[in-house]
Amino acid sequence: MVIINADDFGMSESCSRAIALAFEKGLVTDTTMMATGDFFDEAVGLAKEQGFFDRIGIHFNLTEGVPLTEDICRLSDFVLDGRFYKGYDWQKPLTEDEEQAVYRELCAQVIKLCGAGIGITHADSHHYLHNAPYLAPIFVRVCKEHGIEKLRLQRNLGTDEESEVNAFYREQGLCTTTYFGRLRDVEKMDIPDHTEILVHPDFDRDGRLIDRRGMKEGYPDGVPLVDLKERYSVNPGGYKDL
Repeated sequence: MVIINADDFGMSESCSRAIALAFEKGLVTDTTMMATGDFFDEAVGLAKEQGFFDRIGIHFNLTEGVPLTEDICRLSDFVLDGRFYKGYDWQKPLTEDEEQAVYRELCAQVIKLCGAGIGITHADSHHYLHNAPYLAPIFVRVCKEHGIEKLRLQRNLGTDEESEVNAFYREQGLCTTTYFGRLRDVEKMDIPDHTEILVHPDFDRDGRLIDRRGMKEGYPDGVPLVDLKERYSVNPGGYKDL
């Protein structure tokens, strides 16, 4: 079984509509939604209309957009001028007050998705922040308290050994795949069974459906979003099946 997860649902109109099209074409099996996204409400309606409302996980976010809670706005490592930014040092321990502020923000993001009627199937995070050593226990706590049993691994395709955080997730009893990587990781290799592949569907400046890998002259830039089932003869599954 291979899971193909589309990150950033709800972040913007462009990527959200691209994710909906990717579902329509059978190019992805799941998506994770950003509670702080600018297109959140519209994306909820889009998922209902397109029939993938039961394939949505949470894309925890501490690095982009407007926070949902007040306490975290006082943390300069996470919020600048009222918006999240990538300021946190991954190796920096948190104070007790910082831990509580992060915890409350993540809980608020879960509650927002649940309030929209979404039965959260799994979790990951924007910019992989749930893999930061001092943040990982907070993400796990939130998942457990809110009945989220499945959490994305740290990337281990193309690496020689497992990370400590992956071992931590498994010790905590969270259900994960055996492998995780990005589309570029499998461009020159067979996809192992029980793998999650991350993609970022979006439209480039010519309106083509791509796996976004950056921005170029103000437009999403990347490579065509390919049909992994056709190219690699994979057996697609989904987080619901894990």
